[in-house]
Amino acid sequence: MDINSLISIVKDKGIVGAGGAGFPTYVKMDKRANTIILNCAECEPLLKLHRQLLQKYAYEIMSTMGTIGEILGATNLIIAVKATYTKAIDAVKSNLASYPNIEIKLLPEVYPMGDEVVLIYETTGTVIPPGSIPIEAGIAVLNVETVLNIYRALKYQEPVYSTYITIAGEVKNPITVKVPVGMAVEEVVELAGGPIIDDPVYIMGGPMMGTIVNGYDPVNKTSNGLLVLPKDNPVVRKKLSNTSIEMKRAMSTCCQCENCTELCPRRLLGHPFAPNKFMKNASFGITADVETYINTMYCSSCGLCEMFACPQGLTPRKLVAECRSGLRKKGVLAPKGIKAGKVHPMRDYRMVPMERLVERLGLNSYNVDAPLQDTLVSTKEVKIKLSQHIGAQSIPIVKKGDMVKPGDIIAQADEGKLSLPIHASISGQVLEVNDKFVIIKAV
Repeated sequence: MDINSLISIVKDKGIVGAGGAGFPTYVKMDKRANTIILNCAECEPLLKLHRQLLQKYAYEIMSTMGTIGEILGATNLIIAVKATYTKAIDAVKSNLASYPNIEIKLLPEVYPMGDEVVLIYETTGTVIPPGSIPIEAGIAVLNVETVLNIYRALKYQEPVYSTYITIAGEVKNPITVKVPVGMAVEEVVELAGGPIIDDPVYIMGGPMMGTIVNGYDPVNKTSNGLLVLPKDNPVVRKKLSNTSIEMKRAMSTCCQCENCTELCPRRLLGHPFAPNKFMKNASFGITADVETYINTMYCSSCGLCEMFACPQGLTPRKLVAECRSGLRKKGVLAPKGIKAGKVHPMRDYRMVPMERLVERLGLNSYNVDAPLQDTLVSTKEVKIKLSQHIGAQSIPIVKKGDMVKPGDIIAQADEGKLSLPIHASISGQVLEVNDKFVIIKAV
């Protein structure tokens, strides 16, 4: 197989970065990639699926890494996994003899180790410059589920129409399940025995970077966690806070202690973003220092500043996100060609242990096993969004009343743009088609 065939398959099967921002994976199939890193850092607290999949499908994942590496001409293949994931490590080691070009790099149990920039430095010693992407440094990063999806596309011509998701928090039986894309949140939660509290709050993703959703929202290709939490949990309170009120709180209480900047993972790698400077400028209405506002474009949104670092309980990440959104609406993009400064000499001592983070977030009681159930569950109806990846949303090609089955294309890529097709996840009849989603009902 040549690179064009690989790109075509990965694109046609709708493969995106599973669990991340949803970057179309075919773009990473690039001959410039001399190093391929498998990301098994399980960045967010409470999520389990990447280590579970690597443990169960080590051979399939490693063989696919080997195939991709051979096609791209990559000479360095690295499985980056946290040292505490001993079962996954043992599974990888049992197959290493068959793949002498693959090496394991053990990662510390800190947050946010799954961030691409942090992961790349930890495994290769390379600092990705601010505003750059890994491929510009000859590196491609793929997470575990993404590579498993590539394996199934190459081996069985199977497109992506399901996703693995860990259900944790205030549920009867925490579990990791395989569900059809488009399944409703409340229905997914019932697979874990349902909520064990009244009036629960649902967070799609992890506690740090996830977003609050309602029970009728659908899961997407990038959904890898679903947390059920009470309203008084610190994580929920932060996410529900009002931006306008948080700005007023920053104006009155930010003491410029610089904890947010001193613990910022990107800052520790020499990136120019300084949350404390932004908080000072924003709260005092300082507009002359344009650079500080532009530098918010380099924030990874990991959330350490507001979930862990700030002694006043302020929300730098929320305010930074508001600023970036405004800049983008004005057409402002992150400047290119910026060089990173030196890695901070105290970086190793300023990384945040996952154990301390979980304690700070009030999640200790939820940090329990969530066994993998690997059989695709069934559902009577799915609502499949047409925008499930970075780039242009997909264009529907089905109409109301059409009959479809799993794997059928229901929306095509917007050709000429960064886009992907989307596939039906269940057998049934199309109930609704609009410019936002397609609803399919099982019959």
